[in-house]
Amino acid sequence: MTMTISRPETLDNIDVSAYAPIPSPFRHEPLKVADDTYLIRSTFGEGQAPIFVYVNSLVVLGKEPAIIDTGTVANRQQWLEDVFSLVDPKDVRWIMLSHDDHDHTGNLAETLALCPNATLVTSWFQMERLAGDLSVSPMRMQWREDGYSLDAGDRTFGFVRPPIFDSPTTRGFYDSKTGVYWAGDSFAAPSTVPSDDVSVYHPEEWRQGFNDFQLAISPWVHLADAVKFNQTVKRIADLDPKVIVSAHTPAITGEYVSSAIDMMYDVPEAPTPQLPNQETLDMIKAQFLGAAI
Repeated sequence: MTMTISRPETLDNIDVSAYAPIPSPFRHEPLKVADDTYLIRSTFGEGQAPIFVYVNSLVVLGKEPAIIDTGTVANRQQWLEDVFSLVDPKDVRWIMLSHDDHDHTGNLAETLALCPNATLVTSWFQMERLAGDLSVSPMRMQWREDGYSLDAGDRTFGFVRPPIFDSPTTRGFYDSKTGVYWAGDSFAAPSTVPSDDVSVYHPEEWRQGFNDFQLAISPWVHLADAVKFNQTVKRIADLDPKVIVSAHTPAITGEYVSSAIDMMYDVPEAPTPQLPNQETLDMIKAQFLGAAI
């Protein structure tokens, strides 16, 4: 018996516009969180509840300007405008990736093209995982792992992996000049109202959201040895950061820095959160059907 396999249409004949990502519904100005240091912000949510998550990047000015993470495809135009309202593309010296998730690399190719003098600070494993999406000349890269550092002229970036992560390539970045620690996905919490910092949260609301977020992205933490996990938290505490900025939360500043570190120590003992499931999706579908009637 001969099986005939029909060839798919070429991409030129397929309309994928229905699947285009939805842009962020809010406009957030870049936020100065320390000298020469600006948080590039957007927010995203499922649109059916008053909960949303920040998707942030960082721009560090100074002698050798750096861009840390490159946002999402959905927010591309606004992200590019925000970043390059702060720094001339030709002046950017470093493009640094905390890890290779799509919300951290969404505009990486565009940023590399616009910044001809920038070096991509990545790692071998990051580039292996991105190999199907991106090709970068080795002449434009430096590979830095956890525990290493980078001299950026008037400051040093230390590479210190955060306690919580969902990608094996994750590194955090500590700026020796300002005391700002970029935590990647770690130290994050969902939000209910736009805010410049976490002071807007009620303490218990913050703790609940904080615990839920850490456990959602790192369900393995319940399997971790508590003593070893606490050592990873202590690495951050020993940096004595003045500000913790995460890709998915308002800035953590002042007295809230020590509170966030204390909460991180407690994460392995926190209860497992109930994440949205099929029942939740059925409710969302019902709302769509009701709106269509």
